[in-house]
Amino acid sequence: MGADDSLPDDVTTLQAMLRAERAARLAAEAEAQAGTLVIEKLKLTIKKLRHEQFGQSSERGALLDQLELQLADLEENAAQAETAAQMAAEKIAVPSFERRKPARRPLPEHLPRERIVYPVSATCPCCGDSRLRKIGEDVTETLELIPRQWKVIQHVREKLVCRACEAITQPP
Repeated sequence: MGADDSLPDDVTTLQAMLRAERAARLAAEAEAQAGTLVIEKLKLTIKKLRHEQFGQSSERGALLDQLELQLADLEENAAQAETAAQMAAEKIAVPSFERRKPARRPLPEHLPRERIVYPVSATCPCCGDSRLRKIGEDVTETLELIPRQWKVIQHVREKLVCRACEAITQPP
């Protein structure tokens, strides 16, 4: 039944629909149980044939291969039917994505640092207002080797917000 189907107001019709739905569900469960029984019977037959097989016999091997193929097909059909029934019975919840923090440790504090601040425009690129205020900054640290000396260079891109239109700007 789709979401746009309307249910009748008649009680007898509703009872008939409920009985038909229950009968369909019971038939599907019986079919799944019968498929499981056939799979178990084939597994038992394959086990017996493997037990009886002492030498390489082409007739026995062919029968065994046919039964194994039939078993694989039935197991695949049963798995597909089970998956379809589960998807119809319940909705799948997709977990939200969480970004992980980078695994790199911060650079040692004892190294000398050089701070490079990139200039930001004095006016808002959206509205042209000059009432910008700083709300934070992004700092990217790179390690640079100067012969016989290490130093950390900090690239700073300040974040500014416009007080008029509340747009956030940052140099590229």
